[in-house]
Amino acid sequence: MVRPSQLLHPPRTPAPLRPAATVLLLRDSPLGLEVLMTRRSDTASFAPSAYVFPGGGIDAQDSAAHGQSTRRVGQSDLHLTQAIAAIRESFEELGILLARHADGRMADDSDIAQLNRSAPFAAQCAAHGLTLAASEVFVLAHWITDRDLSRRFDVPFLVARMPDHQEPVADETEQFEPIWVRAADALARHKAGQFFMIFPTIRTLERLQAFADVDAVLSACAATEEPLWTSCPRTGLLAGQEARYTEHEPPYGELALVCPDGQVAHTLDWQSAQPVFLLKNVQRLSAPNPGVMTGPGTNSYLVGDPHTGYIAIDPGPADGDHLQRLWRAAGGDIRAIVCTHSHPDHSPGALPLQALCSNPPPIWGLPSAPTARQHSYFVPDRIPAHQELLTLQGHSTEGEVRHTLQVLHTPGHAANHLCLMLLEDGLLFSGDHILNGSTTVIDPPDGNMADYLDSLDALSAACATHNLNFILPAHGYVLENATAAIAQLKAHRLKREAKIIAAMRAQPEGTLDHWLQAAYDDVPPRLWPVAMRSLLAHVDRIRATEPGNTTK
Repeated sequence: MVRPSQLLHPPRTPAPLRPAATVLLLRDSPLGLEVLMTRRSDTASFAPSAYVFPGGGIDAQDSAAHGQSTRRVGQSDLHLTQAIAAIRESFEELGILLARHADGRMADDSDIAQLNRSAPFAAQCAAHGLTLAASEVFVLAHWITDRDLSRRFDVPFLVARMPDHQEPVADETEQFEPIWVRAADALARHKAGQFFMIFPTIRTLERLQAFADVDAVLSACAATEEPLWTSCPRTGLLAGQEARYTEHEPPYGELALVCPDGQVAHTLDWQSAQPVFLLKNVQRLSAPNPGVMTGPGTNSYLVGDPHTGYIAIDPGPADGDHLQRLWRAAGGDIRAIVCTHSHPDHSPGALPLQALCSNPPPIWGLPSAPTARQHSYFVPDRIPAHQELLTLQGHSTEGEVRHTLQVLHTPGHAANHLCLMLLEDGLLFSGDHILNGSTTVIDPPDGNMADYLDSLDALSAACATHNLNFILPAHGYVLENATAAIAQLKAHRLKREAKIIAAMRAQPEGTLDHWLQAAYDDVPPRLWPVAMRSLLAHVDRIRATEPGNTTK
C-alpha cells in the first residue's frame, strides 16, 4: 500500500455513483450482426449529442416489478432489477417492448400502441396481460464511469434480441435518430468524425466485433451470470490530449499508481530528456535506447528523496547524457547503484555513474555467471544476500523518513537476476523478469525456464507476504495488481509450453524450426528468431521434467 505521504497529488473524493442500466438490442441482418443506437439530445446533461445504446437510471419501480417479470435460474435480484430498468428505458426512449403475452407471444406494435410512454410502465404492462421478459436480457459488461468525471454511473451493459414485428420510434426528447449499425461501421464513422461516441460505447463495440451473430453473443453471456468484462477507465495525458484506458491496457496500472483518485494529471508520453515522477520518492528516467528488445527504452529508477539520498536502479547503457540526467535528478546524492542483472542495456552505466559522484556509491548486484555472454560481463562492488535490506534514512520537518529496498534473487531471465521490493510502499522493481506489454526472453544457457517459473512463484509469495500491488518493470509502464499479473504471466508460459509439448509429440523427429512454427503460430514470423531462444529454454525444461521424453 503506497504511503499517502508519497503520493504526488492531494487526495480527492470522486463524485458518487448513480445506478443505471443500458441495453444493446441486437439483430442479424444480411450485412451481419447489428446493434440499435440512438443520438442523445444536444442539451443532455451527460454525453450530449453522443450515439448511445438505450438506457437510463434505475428507480424504485424497477425493483418493485420483480413479480411481473420472468426470471431465469441464477439471475440475481440485482441483475433482475437492472434488466427491468433496461426494458423500461427501451420502451420509454424507443417504444420497444421486451414483454410477452400469457401464451408466449412477444409484444408487437399493436400492443405498444395501447401503452403510454409517460405513464407507470410495469402497471400498464400488467393491465394488458404482458409479462416483462427480463429472463431474456443478459449481462454483457459492467462499466463504472471514470473517477475524474463530475457525473458518474454504475452501469451494466445488457444484451437482448430485438423483438420481431417492432420498430424503434425515438421519443424525440431524450433520444433521436434510431439507427441499426454494425459495430465496425459505427467505429469507422466515429473515427471519421461523423458518429460521436463516448469511451465505454467505443470499447463495447470493439469487443462486439468478435461475435458473428446474435446467438453467439447471447450464448457467451448465458454461460455466466457475471459480466464478460468490468471496467472503470482511467485517464492520462498523451500528446497533450486526454487519453482513456481500461484495465487490460498497458498505461492503466501507472495511472492507478500516480493518480489513484482519478486526477487527469499524469503524462504518458515516452521521452528520455527528463525524469518522470511516479511517487514523491520514485522517479523513472528512460534511457534513449528504444527497440524491438527494449520497447520504449530501459527504465532507470531513482528511489529516495532529498532528505535520504537516492538509490539508482538499473543505470542502463553507458550513455553519457542519460547518466548525467540520472545524476542531476538525484542532486548528485546517490548512495547506492543496483543492477538487476548484467545485460548490456542494464549494467554498463553503473561504473560511469559511480564516477560522476563525488562520494562514489557502491555498485550492488550479482556477478555475471560463467554462462553469461561476453557483453554481459559484470562484477559488482557488493553482492547482496537474498532478502538483504538496503535502507535510506533521513529527517524532514515531518520527522524521520525511511525507504527500504529488499533484495530477492530471481534467476531465470539471467542467472544473476534480482528484483527489489520497496517495502514501505508496496512496489516491486522487476527488472526484466516481468515486463509490461510483452513477455521476457529466456535465453539459454544463462537463461533457464525452470528457474524462471520458480522465481515467478517466489515473487508471487513475496507479493502476498508484503502486500505488493504495483510492479515497476525495466521496460514499459507500471503494472497494477501484482499477484494477478504474475499469475497471468505464468499461465501464459505454461500454455506456450503445452503447445511446444504437443508439437514435439506430433513431430518427434522434427527440428527446432518445425516445433517453432507449430508452437509460435500466433507470433509474427519476424519475431521467430527471438522466440527461438525461449523455445530452447522450454525444450530444456521439458526434457528435464519429462525423463521419458527423448525427442531430439
